[in-house]
Amino acid sequence: MTVSDFEEYLRQGEPSQQDKINAWQTAIGLQSVDGLTPSQYLLDTARKHIDGDISIDEARDLIKSYYQSKSSRDLKFSETEEADKASANIAKILGEQTFSFSLVGLVSIHQSIFDGIFKFAGKIRDYNITKKEWVLRGDTVLYVSAPDIKASIEYDLDKEKKFKFSGLSLSDIANHIARFTADLWQIHPFGEGNTRTTAVFIIKYLRSLGFKVENNLFIKNSWYFRNALVRANYQNLQLQIERNVEFLERFFQNLIAGSDFELKNRYLVINAPKTFLKEEIKGSDQVPIKYRSSTDQVEPNTLILLKTINTQQLSLKELMFLIGLKHRPTFLKNYINPAIESGFVKVLYPEKLNHPRQRYLLTVKGDALLSSLNKRVKL
Repeated sequence: MTVSDFEEYLRQGEPSQQDKINAWQTAIGLQSVDGLTPSQYLLDTARKHIDGDISIDEARDLIKSYYQSKSSRDLKFSETEEADKASANIAKILGEQTFSFSLVGLVSIHQSIFDGIFKFAGKIRDYNITKKEWVLRGDTVLYVSAPDIKASIEYDLDKEKKFKFSGLSLSDIANHIARFTADLWQIHPFGEGNTRTTAVFIIKYLRSLGFKVENNLFIKNSWYFRNALVRANYQNLQLQIERNVEFLERFFQNLIAGSDFELKNRYLVINAPKTFLKEEIKGSDQVPIKYRSSTDQVEPNTLILLKTINTQQLSLKELMFLIGLKHRPTFLKNYINPAIESGFVKVLYPEKLNHPRQRYLLTVKGDALLSSLNKRVKL
């Protein structure tokens, strides 16, 4: 199976395979942030997992055994081994319905991704680092000093926990997430693997907010994602260059708000040739496409449910009464389940669906859609 065959296979997967497909697609795509390419063996193993022939842990064991049996240890071999093992580990993480928005959670993700790859997996660096960047023409971003890493992470996470999403449009949310991601990445707490760790952490965070993040942006634009993070954290006033988060905002606008910005790495190069600048000016005329789940694309029943819940936390009985329905199975099938699957509604007690005090409320995604609908009505 070639890489192109694998991509075609992903497009034709059965619905029951979709979660596995998305996890592998993202995991493989993220390797390009460090210029790595998974092997043919990894692609074949991923297919076995997607088909249900093996579990994700069995897939990881196969990858581990495959490299243990090899005697070659040149640079290219080591890079491919890193790509394969990291891909399998990320696929496992993305397939798990767990997440901890904390310093421990961030460190745990690094540990899980690079276990068996880096000896320092899950360990915060105790030394300062610099990295020459292509988009900076060999210059580096200034990363957080080693003694300040933990405090910086805790500060950013605490600030984000206190942030209020209520009333924001999807476009506003996308821009906010871009800035939060840029700040978190700039800390660079680990010796290697920071971008992949940040990406997985943000994907898990977005899912906790109700966003499924199930498109191919990361597999097609991982290198752009990394370069945009660099530009969001670089300034050189002598060269008249300031931090520019706009490129990263475009990425998240496409990811969250359904926009269609053109993501080209050449636009990010500092002091780019005039031909690059002309193309960028032309591209900047693009107007973000409004969120694609508008009133004509979201199921009418879902819209009714969102408007009924609004800012409240309501029980199933209360919702059925307010909407005027009496048949519970039909209400679950036509209203509740589609809204939850689309990421607009969540339950108060996800670990115990039959909790006696179970309530339904809007996710950040659902609240953003409702806010945009309300603004449209006012207009």
